[in-house]
Amino acid sequence: MTALSGGPSLPQERRVVTAIPGPKSQELLARKTATVADGVGNVLPVFTVRAGGGVIEDVDGNSLIDFGSGIAVTSVGSSAEAVVRRASAQLADFTHTCFMVTPYEGYVEVCEELAALTPGDHAKKSALFNSGAEAVENAVKIARSYTKRQAVVVFDHGYHGRTNLTMALTAKNMPYKHGFGPFAPEVYRVPLAYPYRWLTGAENCAEEAAAQAIDMISKQVGAENVAAIVIEPIAGEGGFIEPAKGFLPRILEFARANGIVFVADEIQTGFCRTGQWFACEDEGVVPDLITTAKGIAGGLPLAAVTGRAEIMDAAHSGGLGGTYGGNPVACAAALGSIETMRELDLNSRARRIEEVMKGRLSAMQEKYDIIGDLRGRGAMIAIELVKSGTKDPNPEATAAVAKACHSAGLVVLTCGTYGNVLRFLPPLVIGEELLNEGLDIIESAFAKL
Repeated sequence: MTALSGGPSLPQERRVVTAIPGPKSQELLARKTATVADGVGNVLPVFTVRAGGGVIEDVDGNSLIDFGSGIAVTSVGSSAEAVVRRASAQLADFTHTCFMVTPYEGYVEVCEELAALTPGDHAKKSALFNSGAEAVENAVKIARSYTKRQAVVVFDHGYHGRTNLTMALTAKNMPYKHGFGPFAPEVYRVPLAYPYRWLTGAENCAEEAAAQAIDMISKQVGAENVAAIVIEPIAGEGGFIEPAKGFLPRILEFARANGIVFVADEIQTGFCRTGQWFACEDEGVVPDLITTAKGIAGGLPLAAVTGRAEIMDAAHSGGLGGTYGGNPVACAAALGSIETMRELDLNSRARRIEEVMKGRLSAMQEKYDIIGDLRGRGAMIAIELVKSGTKDPNPEATAAVAKACHSAGLVVLTCGTYGNVLRFLPPLVIGEELLNEGLDIIESAFAKL
């Protein structure tokens, strides 16, 4: 077997030897522009050759600190040993049969792990897919089949995918929905408990937002018409918004009382990202269905819907599936990823990342008044930037800080309905020295504004 050049063996250091992007990346960018559709953009056009731990190495020899994890995917690090070992062994055996034609054990093993790890002690079943959007679509299908209802309720600032139905579920227009309609019908949006921006104050947010949401569902939709309520326990693309404490349990209570399937979209928050296996555990919320993807398989495409057995079994035989869903190599990678999470106790690692990041970022917030809010849990941390002395969104400063970080060799991502949030999603295996060096770069970027 060829010796690994990336993964955990990659030197864990920042190294900037050219301008970023460098000349080789710029050559590849020109080729990309000529052959890849313009709609496929890039946050930072450096072309990767290796990645592992907390760094990404590009074609020009630069080594960048990674605070993105491929948008919360490589939580165990890129090319983690157990992921590579298990996926390589599966590649040598067979790459595909289609589980719906001739099944294989790896798919079943992943479903067994999901039944054990997801919240609740009820009987659970799963179905595997390729992407987060596909998982959300299938959760809606399953809920509609189970309830014999059609309406779906989602929330302000929510993000659920880029397919037609999930674009309808997603709140933000640009770049996700603009020009792509018409969208799927029977989707209704209600307020999210957004503490920083709640008009009557964070202390009133949970109660008032829940009351407004429930009132809108009851009067404008009719609870008896709602198949599913779909919510991210922490809104991801919408700005890493933690709903005010008490909001999620209240919405779950309403769903239970009205026979509505409660779907937790844990695609970005799941698999140790927030310091727990799943973010909804923070308030003891046990969803009826839970959607997962991103961090589940160490970088290979895999997604799942897991939930109460009686709900999952509502769809008729042949009604769920897909040619590649639960691909055997991706399943092997998922088992390697879960193995790594357990062996390294990545929930504890995520909590330590939170401690370090919040400590440093809190000090920056005291120094720079454009940092309006600091929030998040585990290794899912964000700062919301505002115009000095106000709560007016400041997307210009957000873009400037991100650009300065990129130039210095730190991969950061922006998000938020108003484009004014810097989000930090480092691999859970990142070393503390690299973590602090990345925070040094962020602080330097603020100092230059």
